[in-house]
Amino acid sequence: MGEALSAYLQAVGIRTRVRMMERAALTTAWRDKKLKNLIVGISGAGANASTRLEAYVSKGGAYTSGVIPEVEDLYQRQLRELDPKKREATLHQIQQILHDRVTHIPIYELGFIWGVGPRVEEPGINLVRGFAYSAPLEDVKLKKP
Repeated sequence: MGEALSAYLQAVGIRTRVRMMERAALTTAWRDKKLKNLIVGISGAGANASTRLEAYVSKGGAYTSGVIPEVEDLYQRQLRELDPKKREATLHQIQQILHDRVTHIPIYELGFIWGVGPRVEEPGINLVRGFAYSAPLEDVKLKKP
């Protein structure tokens, strides 16, 4: 992925160099704020929008390199909010600020292509919410001939 992204950036005149690191070393260096400039990462965080945002935008986030005070304030408020609708609205407000200020650049989308043939009754897609693969295998069903 890194090499492909580097090639895309070089094609538009942005010079890059890919630095290969073992996963544990990368995670530690990123958490310890030792990486600078462009970092490519994919979040595998489960749960909800609040959990996914925390790692990247809150002062307590493992991968945060500085915070926007307005975002931090909203993030802390939504943590304390008990009303699900108000909490959702606050999370949308945070996402809008991040979008407006271009704090993250979506240069890569991990897409899963699912092919389902006419013999498949239940492909198992999204049976495990948020899981990108067809699962659990025991629940995949074929149509009766």
